[in-house]
Amino acid sequence: MKFFLKCDEAAHVCDKCQYKEAGFLDKLMMNVHLLMCKLCRGYSKRNGKLSKTIEAANLKTLRPEEKENLKTRLQQEINNGK
Repeated sequence: MKFFLKCDEAAHVCDKCQYKEAGFLDKLMMNVHLLMCKLCRGYSKRNGKLSKTIEAANLKTLRPEEKENLKTRLQQEINNGK
């Protein structure tokens, strides 16, 4: 089993950690890599800051039925314009 991550693998695991999809072993390997790699520490810090900023923005999205209604209205407008 490979215990040390390459930087591109570490970035992928970092992203998984942000979305709480990483397992214990992934987190452990990530932390070992971060101890040794300054560039990935910076990436991880920026990634965390971005996630917190997006979460703090309190963005709202449309519910699926609202999206479908909007799609139908847009299609009707397109068809009426022809």
